[in-house]
Amino acid sequence: MKIYTKTGDKGTTALFGGTRVKKYNLRIESYGTVDELNSYIGLIKDQEISQEIKDTLLQIQTELFTLGAMLATPPEKKTLKSGKERLNIPKIDKVSILFLEKGIDTMDEELPQMTHFILPGGHQAVSFCHIARCVCRRAERLSVELNDLETINNDILKYLNRLSDYLFVLARKLSKDLSVEEIKWVPEKKS
Repeated sequence: MKIYTKTGDKGTTALFGGTRVKKYNLRIESYGTVDELNSYIGLIKDQEISQEIKDTLLQIQTELFTLGAMLATPPEKKTLKSGKERLNIPKIDKVSILFLEKGIDTMDEELPQMTHFILPGGHQAVSFCHIARCVCRRAERLSVELNDLETINNDILKYLNRLSDYLFVLARKLSKDLSVEEIKWVPEKKS
């Protein structure tokens, strides 16, 4: 199988099930942003961090690939004529969301209470977490907009919302693990 098909040379691409749409279609923007997020999570995973966190990030990457496939399947193509589901893979569900929540709670128990907003930075691994968090929020916004036009699985929206929280807490955890001082945002008064 060749990596290039030439079928997208005129600005269209195929969704799962064969429907062709413009490459700027909101569905494409949604799962394309999830793909971008997955790449940033790969950057975090490639840092000098614990194997436990790397394993968790690998699971998240796998779930994001699944989530992208769910977004790439338009509602009218979810089932075959036989009634069988077209996308025959495990889906993002409440268990996926609980996995993130458990990870957040576990990390949060080790961290000092937050009293201020925190500025991104201090270490490359921490900065990658904040970039991934921002990309995750964009993926969430696009998915919410897509959901307004054509209903998508609500667990996708919950998962993306929870994942951005997870990435924020992970940035704080990595700051602690890497002995990096968190920089609090304190608004300065103009004179």
